[in-house]
Amino acid sequence: MGDEVRDGDEVTVDGAVLTLKEARSYYLMNKPKGYICSVKDDCGRKTVMDLLPEGIGRVFPVGRLDYDTEGMLILTDDGDLAFRLTHPKNEIAKTYLVKIEGGVAEAELNKLRAGVEMDGKRTNKSRIRIIETDKNFTKLHVTINEGRNRQVRRMFEMIDKTVIFLKRIRIGELGLGSLARGKVRKLSAEEVYYLKNL
Repeated sequence: MGDEVRDGDEVTVDGAVLTLKEARSYYLMNKPKGYICSVKDDCGRKTVMDLLPEGIGRVFPVGRLDYDTEGMLILTDDGDLAFRLTHPKNEIAKTYLVKIEGGVAEAELNKLRAGVEMDGKRTNKSRIRIIETDKNFTKLHVTINEGRNRQVRRMFEMIDKTVIFLKRIRIGELGLGSLARGKVRKLSAEEVYYLKNL
């Protein structure tokens, strides 16, 4: 009843050795362009790991944002959560702020919304909403639920539009908030719970 367990002690129940469950780490980064989503790079390019404050421990980026794309990136040492957020079968919604050159017609956007042929396979339906437009550019919110290589940029290429700015702003309903470009913060227990139950 009054026994203490110290470092190095072995505790068993019915012959089975008990182990302490390791605490996991969960962080949110607002990735700037000019960094790759990798733990290290053989070509000497800057990686998102260069932006982490000291003492965070060993975490890895969940999914990828390409070199020229900014925005929301989760970093963790929880492989189960990483799998849940990135596996195509889970169809986790990710929303991007997209800025393209010039204007765009609703008919063109409807083609993208319905899904387009990419690498021999049709993309899932997407949600696209124009949020600002003038004669030089159009800003849109684009929500997709898969993560093919450079998918958003390539979708707009298919309707002859050039993406000049791309930023992931939400995963599910979890957003970047006021987190500054290049900064990192710890996710709250509620946010972790939300991501695990998407």
